[in-house]
Amino acid sequence: MSLIPARLARQTIGLLWGLVAGLAAPLAAASCGQDVALKGINLAGAEFNGSKLPGVLNKDYVYPKEAEFDYFASIGANVIRLPFRWERIQPSLSGELDPAELRHLEKTVAIAKARGMCLILDVHNYGTYRGKPIGSPEVPARTFIDLWTRLAARFGDPSVVVFGLMNEPFKVPIEQWASTAQQTVDAIRKTGAENLILVSGARWSGVHEWEKLKSGTSNANTFARFRDPLNRSWIEVHQYADPHYAGTGQTCVPAANFTRMFANITRWAKNNNQRLFLGEFGTPASQACLEALDAMLAQLKDETVWRGWTYWAAGSWLGGYPLNVSPGNGRDAPQAEILRRYF
Repeated sequence: MSLIPARLARQTIGLLWGLVAGLAAPLAAASCGQDVALKGINLAGAEFNGSKLPGVLNKDYVYPKEAEFDYFASIGANVIRLPFRWERIQPSLSGELDPAELRHLEKTVAIAKARGMCLILDVHNYGTYRGKPIGSPEVPARTFIDLWTRLAARFGDPSVVVFGLMNEPFKVPIEQWASTAQQTVDAIRKTGAENLILVSGARWSGVHEWEKLKSGTSNANTFARFRDPLNRSWIEVHQYADPHYAGTGQTCVPAANFTRMFANITRWAKNNNQRLFLGEFGTPASQACLEALDAMLAQLKDETVWRGWTYWAAGSWLGGYPLNVSPGNGRDAPQAEILRRYF
């Protein structure tokens, strides 16, 4: 998602939802293995205000609250994708991880674990560090590998934590990103970490342009060669429903558009022995957009290929953001009513 909002008006989740959800939350341990389809929500906030680094917690950025986990667990979610900033968790390239940010991440992992949910650690940086792309002289690929080997050492419980390498690395050429992603997965495995890894496609990771040539190659061509030594990685893709497929419009393309789009990438995955995860998708709440949302989810029924999804987005600071699926006044958002059918 290309939207990195300034601090938005806060929206408090109702106490009633928290009480009901707390009673309904699962008691079993989380299981983030290959045999479980992961279906849930992005809880936005920790990635906010990337121009204010490191920023002030609860002023420039925010971590999700327990009540938010409770609510989404109560409607059927078993995974939360947590976007956060590389610069906050590692203030200096190849330096130590920040103790305060580590505590926030560890607390969020513990909240998920207590509810039997998985947590995706999503480095939400668009392929950059302080605006410089991975692979540039300022941010060599080895610094990104360093980040993930450090995170793997701290969050190595594969039953709870999933590693989301990098959100929408559009600043990095396709071939270069694929090479860096492969090297990073190999390095993570050498640490002994067995966590599930989500490897984002290059550019905006869009389903709609998976086979589209850019500078002589495409995500389809390049990621056909990707391999995980443990066979525990899924390719992460994104898809929005507005005419520019950017997640920023107020209108949506016809629901029928998604049938061929998703059929093509599903066929690609089967032909290349890859599995897919829809890490971001979402719509406003108009009737046409809700039909588009339902149409996208209907394409993900083949769980031999589609291993799950996380809707974009919810969060206490999203306020009137059109795709916001947080409940209001004790009621589900219209989009959440559709999500319930597919959890």
